[in-house]
Amino acid sequence: MHVVIAPDCFTGTLTATQAAEAMAAGWHDTAPQDTLTLLPLSDGGPGFLDVLAGALDGDIVALTVSDPLGREVPAAVLVAGAPGERTAYIESAQAAGLHLLAADERNPALTSTWGVGQLLLAALAEKPQRIVVGLGGSGTNDGGAGLLAALGAGPAEHLARGGGALADAPDDALSGLLSAREQLAGVDLVLATDVENPLLGFKGASAVFGPQKGATPELAQELEGALGRFTEIVARTVPEPLDLLTGAPRRLDREPGAGAAGGLGYALFLLGGHRVSGVELVLDTVGFRDVVRGSELVVTGEGTFDWQSLQGKVASGVAVAALEAGLPSIVLAGQVLVGRRETMGLGISGTYAVAETPEEVDAALLDPVGTLRARAARVARTWSPAR
Repeated sequence: MHVVIAPDCFTGTLTATQAAEAMAAGWHDTAPQDTLTLLPLSDGGPGFLDVLAGALDGDIVALTVSDPLGREVPAAVLVAGAPGERTAYIESAQAAGLHLLAADERNPALTSTWGVGQLLLAALAEKPQRIVVGLGGSGTNDGGAGLLAALGAGPAEHLARGGGALADAPDDALSGLLSAREQLAGVDLVLATDVENPLLGFKGASAVFGPQKGATPELAQELEGALGRFTEIVARTVPEPLDLLTGAPRRLDREPGAGAAGGLGYALFLLGGHRVSGVELVLDTVGFRDVVRGSELVVTGEGTFDWQSLQGKVASGVAVAALEAGLPSIVLAGQVLVGRRETMGLGISGTYAVAETPEEVDAALLDPVGTLRARAARVARTWSPAR
């Protein structure tokens, strides 16, 4: 039996490569006769650059940037393609990732995307024709204001002190936005996102993702107001772009993906970017559809398989692509929080949790490789035919 193992990272515990290796080891424990192909994936969040670097013949440019609290952290830009067709890839989570913050440091009112702006400047220095920014897994909620400040769009004291400070930003806080845009003239700026949420509202960055980053309900409301103030400053600074078909003004804060990575999507839209599905971009880049040709089963997974996983994440993207190829797919996750009815529409044939009780969750956190390997071994007994 030929099995393709194609998981995302298990956020906070395992990279996508480590997860794939643990799954493969467990599967081999039960079914050593099976042929296993490992294909670690990403949807634009943590691990985006590692996955693409393994698939592309490119160069890694190493640098140091600021994390969400201004501390120096290592990061990189991946540059691939022939002269005149060069693409630079950056992973926003390397500078703005939630994993860079200790539990008691998670406060989206204070965290900034300044370091992502540093990554974008480093990408521009390579003189690419295209820049792809992977968005996801952020610990920020500043609407990308920090990124814009790093590009010279306005003073850092107004824009780079976290989402909460935007509530008091003056009307001229983005006086350099047009100059910042000019730096990207002629560059195809692509947002690779795992979500389609707008910037504001009940489905916006603050309401949906703020609590995951440490925001209380009260703080999430304050951040919503601060981002609203940010959009007012934008409206005073630059005219709204026009829809090419209707000629009507476009509200960039309402664009699908504007709320990605705490509103980083919105800032990149202001710089002229356009959105694509992060998982689809990765699947195409690694040649997923060619890899699975001739296989009999696809195994994917992530740390927590929940309602968000059904929309734009690796697991849903893999399941849809496998279904198109006429292959069954299963999900092996740290926790499974959705039922069979929700997964049937994606063609998922089964979901399996590593941990189902609080005690099992604690054990999985203490030994993520061992517990994932053991669960994969049990799943293989169900899916792999007897020797």
